[in-house]
Amino acid sequence: MKRETCSFFAVLTTVVALTACAGKEDPDAVSPRLPFEGATFTVASKGTTENILLGKMTAAVLSAHGATIVDETENPKDARAALTSGAVDMYWEYTGAAWVSYRGNAQAIADPVQQYQEMKVADAAEGIAWLDGAPVNNSYAIAVAGDKAKELRLESLTDLAKLSKSKSAGISFCIDAEFSARKDGFTGMTEAYGIRVDQDKVKTLEGEVISSEVAKGQTCTFGEVFATDGRISALGLKVLTDDRYLFPSYSAALTLRQETLDQHPKIADYINSVTAQLDDATMTELNTRVDAEGEDPEEVAESWLQEKGLI
Repeated sequence: MKRETCSFFAVLTTVVALTACAGKEDPDAVSPRLPFEGATFTVASKGTTENILLGKMTAAVLSAHGATIVDETENPKDARAALTSGAVDMYWEYTGAAWVSYRGNAQAIADPVQQYQEMKVADAAEGIAWLDGAPVNNSYAIAVAGDKAKELRLESLTDLAKLSKSKSAGISFCIDAEFSARKDGFTGMTEAYGIRVDQDKVKTLEGEVISSEVAKGQTCTFGEVFATDGRISALGLKVLTDDRYLFPSYSAALTLRQETLDQHPKIADYINSVTAQLDDATMTELNTRVDAEGEDPEEVAESWLQEKGLI
């Protein structure tokens, strides 16, 4: 009995000792260092819902891997100028827009893959890197209320051009200032298709209100939209087919200073994993959650990343 008692206490002492050791932190143990620990990145965006969402995704992913983020995604600015000046480190750009607006070309390249490659090479000379392009084409488009499209039998911009020549007094447009000034914008469209419209029937509005004004049909019948705008389906709008392929492909990609990428090459690994999950349907759904359902862009971006296992 005495031997059994001693054995019992010997075992108990061993268990307690092992438990104590297991619960005690090793002072020499070092926590794994996150890839961007100690780094600070300033992330910007353009003013559209989609671009803000993409910026929020970028900020969330880099933050999850240790970076400190200066979030400039909802502060209006010329994101491209801020990038080239070094005021920000990165933002998402669109191939067609950059090719025409920043590289000074008269029109975009029809092949989206070639357009991406040409833009990437051209910007490399300026010290700007393009990460992988997403299969998202947020191109310009012209929309009309769905019931109005049925009434007027409109399917394409060619149909609209024919209508404008017979009933030009009834044609009115809502566009934003950038679309009005762009080479691949309103002037180019009306010239290419032969659309006739009186200048006093063209209203310049903020981009975020154009869809709702088109749906109402009072300020304008037709309006400029982006192809992945969630308000298109929410408001029952009809997008007219660009049957002459005037509007360039607007594939999205994260652009950043080459210096930043050289110092932190893993940025490409993490962001390209996000890019691979993006397509028109996904971006339209996310845009809808913000524009039509009133959700916060940061919350939408983070919940989607978590759902996909990206953070």
